[in-house]
Amino acid sequence: MKKYLLSTVFTIFAILLVACGGEDNGSQESTEGNTEQETKVLTVGATTVPHAEILEEAKPLLEEKGIELKIEEFSDYPLINPALDNGDLDANYFQHVPYLDNAVKENGFEIENAGAIHIEPFGIYSKEYKDVADLPEGAKIIMSNNVAEMGRVLALLEEKGLIKLNPDVEKINATKDDIVENEKNLEIDDSVAPEMLASAYENDEGAAVIINGNYALAAGLNPAEDAVALEAGENNPYANIIAIRSEDKDKEEIKTLVEVLKSEEIKEFITTKYPGSVLPVND
Repeated sequence: MKKYLLSTVFTIFAILLVACGGEDNGSQESTEGNTEQETKVLTVGATTVPHAEILEEAKPLLEEKGIELKIEEFSDYPLINPALDNGDLDANYFQHVPYLDNAVKENGFEIENAGAIHIEPFGIYSKEYKDVADLPEGAKIIMSNNVAEMGRVLALLEEKGLIKLNPDVEKINATKDDIVENEKNLEIDDSVAPEMLASAYENDEGAAVIINGNYALAAGLNPAEDAVALEAGENNPYANIIAIRSEDKDKEEIKTLVEVLKSEEIKEFITTKYPGSVLPVND
């Protein structure tokens, strides 16, 4: 009888242990499930400077809002939009609207602008001349071979009094054929890839080199101090944007990403980290 009672007690105890264990597991799974639902993961492709650095600063702010930010760094512009279009990225941060428009036109990407974040003024750099007015007759000026940037560069040269463009042509679409006045007969070389412009400057390959802001920063140049002339920041149509797939434009985590990058905290970081070289968009 005693053996029977002991056996019964042990059996009941074992059943209770299993039941308790099952309840714990269910509770843990439920908790883990809730955590997964609450945390959103965003993967954003970006060039290193300043885009990835700005995104790193935004990470803790996004974490507070339940978003884990993963940053994929790229060195080549042409790879970033395809990575977004095919779903490897949730967003990218490296380009301005004219570049995006050209990429969409050429490739049929269903990608759009989710918000403008900052401006990187283009600069004219020269090792020999301290003022663009000192450039001599026939001086060679090197610029990017990126078609989407040609109008921007030519507008900068006009802004600094070096050339004049056809007033009937929208500056954003201008090409070298639209130059109607070039008093110094400047040789404008548009054969250099954007990522090689800083090297062309360092190697003194031209009297002046026009360098994209992010590539200048990556090469250790300070556009606000090292450029002999800098593009105006106000009313600049070349703000760098967050680009997304069109199908994702209403996602709350995308809206939150843009809101954080436009926040006062990030604006202060940009103006402190890159004074005069990167300008936050105020809108």
